[in-house]
Amino acid sequence: MGSPGEENSVAVASPFFLWFTGLSGAGKSTVAALVSDELRRRGISFLELDGDVLREGLNSDLSFSDEDRRENVRRIGEVARLFMMHGESVIVGAIAPFRDSREHVRARCNVGQFVEIFVDAPMSETERRDTKGLYARARAGTLANFTGIDSPYEAPLDPEVHLHTDRETPEESAAKVVAYLETHCLLAEA
Repeated sequence: MGSPGEENSVAVASPFFLWFTGLSGAGKSTVAALVSDELRRRGISFLELDGDVLREGLNSDLSFSDEDRRENVRRIGEVARLFMMHGESVIVGAIAPFRDSREHVRARCNVGQFVEIFVDAPMSETERRDTKGLYARARAGTLANFTGIDSPYEAPLDPEVHLHTDRETPEESAAKVVAYLETHCLLAEA
């Protein structure tokens, strides 16, 4: 969008839904923030939905049981879909541990709109990055149902973008996401 006469202005060809999934500490928020910065720099309008914020507000009635984790993802997906129905792109950073719940959200979107971004890092790296001590608490048994420790994480089988944040800088990872949007015509020249 940008002002008239801007040489490098970029517009959204159609609303897209970026879902950053991965273990706690994999780098979802960091990479999503860099992608957001780049889209803002280009004048692209979008909405950011943070999984932790939604968990505290909209989904505060849910536990961390498998059933409630699926419901959490379903609700986030429906909120995102409502915005997309009005032409707004959406970026979500949420673990979304179950493959079937992510695929349910994908099925509710138009073909090509849902972009699953697997933010992949080995557990040794995610634990090293854990400033909140969540992994240590889970391993000590004082934090139950923690994804990757005593609750499963089902990695995507065929994500649109697969990031390896233990081998890439956050900037390199963000550039891969933006390149995907460009090459799949989700960003178009204004």
